[in-house]
Amino acid sequence: MGLFDMFKADSGEDMTPHSAFATSLIYMMSADGNIGNEEIGQLLSVLGGQDQGGVINVGGNNRQLLDRAIKYARSNSLDHFLTEATPLLSDAQKMCILTNLIDSSLSDGQAAPEEQQLFNKFMQAFGISDSRFKPFFEVIVLKNDRSVFTNVDHPKNQDGYKVQLKI
Repeated sequence: MGLFDMFKADSGEDMTPHSAFATSLIYMMSADGNIGNEEIGQLLSVLGGQDQGGVINVGGNNRQLLDRAIKYARSNSLDHFLTEATPLLSDAQKMCILTNLIDSSLSDGQAAPEEQQLFNKFMQAFGISDSRFKPFFEVIVLKNDRSVFTNVDHPKNQDGYKVQLKI
């Protein structure tokens, strides 16, 4: 044990896939320097919790998970996190993280440039190509494009248009 190990952000617990998932979301939420209500809502829906008048209420083990993720993200660079977390994750866990990161970044309507850069770092670290992820991206974009309800002239609302995945 080194002299400064007592100051480590983590409480001695090892990184797990579940903590990597929560920490990934914290990095995405803070990427543009502004944590919006939509992003908090997305985090709460994923981790299981609710916003009670500006107070985030996450129950049980998820509260510990969230606290640990916030503490880790404040004390470690993204590059350090990716180096530590990536080898622990299965392909399904990597894809789950990526789809949730995209969903979080688009929850307020569009991904900020900082969020796009962070997402690209995750994809590169996870070894996932743009072409492999594109169908997942298209589904999340469609999910978050609520203008199909408010814009009668939306191209996707035209007669004959069919939503399809291109694989």
